[in-house]
Formats: sequence, structure tokens, C-alpha cells
Amino acid sequence: MDIGKKLRSPSHGFTLIELMIVVAVVAILASIAYPSYQEYLRKARRAQVKADIVEYMQLAERYHTVNNSYVGFALTADQQQSPREGGTAWYTIAINPAATANTITLVATAQSAQSKDRCGNLSLNQAGFKANTKGALADCW
Repeated sequence: MDIGKKLRSPSHGFTLIELMIVVAVVAILASIAYPSYQEYLRKARRAQVKADIVEYMQLAERYHTVNNSYVGFALTADQQQSPREGGTAWYTIAINPAATANTITLVATAQSAQSKDRCGNLSLNQAGFKANTKGALADCW
């Protein structure tokens, strides 16, 4: 029996080069996918705050119907942050400028990582006028 043949049995595994190629491919895919994922998260948070603003504006309209004025309408403490379900507040919703008898504007100000959103801050007034501080209105609303 030849000892040399036993020592030269085929190896079962990966070479360092093969492993480095796999790591490089995964890194390239991750560098493409991660920014897209972050943009998707910002878009989902924006959709939530848009729904919240519309709901709060409906509350303001009900208040106006009863009191014939927006003066005195206030967002309660649990309504000032979105998402209302809890967790990190990605937007702060406020009345800005102060409400008058016939006008009110709700503004959602982006917080923390959401401030990188391409739409910036969002606003809605009693007449249904929608605005944003960055980007095209059609892309944001």
C-alpha cells in the first residue's frame, strides 16, 4: 500500500479564494439592497402619518361643526406622535400655525431617521390643501 496515495485524497471543503468570492458577492448585494430597504421603511412610515393627519383633520372638522371654530381644538398627548400604536415616533404632529375660527393646519414633522425622507415634513389644512417641504407633491401625497 502506497502511503502517498492516502495522503493525497481529495479535499472536501472550500478554498479561501472561493470563500472570499462569496463574501464579496454578498457584500455587493447587501450594499444594493439595504438602501432600498431603508427607503421602503421611510415610505411606509410616511403612509402611516398621512393616514393619521387625515384622521386628525376629521376630528378637527367634527370639533368645528360643534363649536363653529377651530380655536380650542387640540391634539391630545397620545395623538401627537405617530405611529399611535407606540414605539419610536418618526413624526410629530402639531397644529401650526395656531388655529383660527376658520382655518387649521396640521403639520407632521419628520424625526430621527425619517428626516432623510425625500418628502420632508407633511401638512394638511382644513380645505384639503396638502403640502410637503421636499420633493414633488405628487410623489409624496
